[in-house]
Formats: sequence, structure tokens, C-alpha cells
Amino acid sequence: MARDGPTLIGSVQRAFRLLEAMGAHENGAPAKQLARETGLPLATAYHLLRTLVHEGYARKLDDGGFILGDKIQGLNTAGREQALLSRVRPTLAGLRDELSTAAYLTFYEEGEIRVAEIVDGPRAPRVDLWVGFEDAGHATALGKSVLRELDEEARADYLSRHHLADLTPRTITDRPELLRRLADAPMAPAVTDLEEYALGTVCVAVPVYSGSTLGSLGVSMRADRLSRLEEVRSHLMPAAERVTRSLSLSI
Repeated sequence: MARDGPTLIGSVQRAFRLLEAMGAHENGAPAKQLARETGLPLATAYHLLRTLVHEGYARKLDDGGFILGDKIQGLNTAGREQALLSRVRPTLAGLRDELSTAAYLTFYEEGEIRVAEIVDGPRAPRVDLWVGFEDAGHATALGKSVLRELDEEARADYLSRHHLADLTPRTITDRPELLRRLADAPMAPAVTDLEEYALGTVCVAVPVYSGSTLGSLGVSMRADRLSRLEEVRSHLMPAAERVTRSLSLSI
């Protein structure tokens, strides 16, 4: 049995129309103008605007006008990041299929090393992320790759804020020793993690950039495949160049 009043879908459609109208007015527009431009009854426009303001999708200015809210800006940012990552997923998938390894992409953002994407599969399982990368930069190839590329001040800042936790018997917990190994990495610019994050797993990573944002591209594999490190590096280097080019051209 049909009920009187707007349906839920109709309300959503009307809210979208109001958001589109707000987006066309950089300095905001009053409810009456938005109602007129969207063809909505003023009472309906007021009701929807109050809801949008309450949920953070719109903001009411001191002069009574309405503009898009912070949540819309957040959606724009998230959508842009998803679009950028979609450009590099084929490269990560290619690494996974060529090397039978899980592939990872990280970025150094707001002083932290964060995982942006992981591409794995049944024959290329990801490492168990039992400790977040934010707290394990010293113990992962991905994190150490970022630390190696940072300037001295930024590297010192990161290390001053993060305890070098002993994650496995192989983890480097002495700061001078960590810095020495970063400087003397024999496969540079590739950096390795030899069971320092998880026993039975080794990783290799190389630096990438998204514009001016530093990151790293890496793969993980079983420790019994350690002899393949040079082969892995030879695949990672051109893949990192493709990732950097794709991300930088998209900005």
C-alpha cells in the first residue's frame, strides 16, 4: 500500500539536487535561492538543508547562506585517492603475478608511514600485519625504504617519535645500527627486511613518489626464497618508475 509523502529515494534525490546547487555558489546561497533553483518547496528545502548541516555535508554561514560541508571535501579527497590508486593497481598486480609475491604500496603522510594498497592472491598471500606499519617502520622494508629517502631532519623526527620495538629476534632495535644499515644498503636504492618484521618472511622495497609525497613499493615472500632478491629488485625498479610516473602525472 502506497504511503503519502516523499519516498526515501525521492528525499535522497532532492538532497543531491541541493548539494549540486550549493556547489555552484562558491560564496554560498540562501535557502530560498536554493529552493528556487532546485524546484523544491521552501519547507522541503529547509528540512533537507538542516539534515545536511547536521550530518556535515553542508555548512550554514553567518549570513544565512549554505555551502558544501567538510564531509563533501573528504569524499572528494577519498575519491581522488581511489582514482590515483586505480592507476597503479595493474602495476602491483603485475608484480604479484610475475614474482608470485604480495605487492604493497605505502606513503609517508603527516609524519607516518601508511599502507595505501596491498595486492595479493591465493598463491601470493600477504604477510600477517600483526603490528601496524605506523609502529614498525624500522622493521619493514617498506618503512626502511621511506626512512632511507627522508632527509636527516625528517628521519630524526620520525625516529624520535617511534620506539624501535623488538618484533622478532632479527629486528634492529639500535638506532645507530639502523642508520648505518640504511646508509650502507647493499642493494640500494632497494632495501630489505630479512625476517625483521615476521619470522619466515623477507621483503624488498624501493622508493616511489606521488608528486612530492614519498612512498615505497615492495613485495613480501617466504624466507626460503631469499636467493631471488636480485631478481625481485630487477622487477621492482622499473615497476617503481611506472608507479611514480602514473601518480605524478595524475596530480
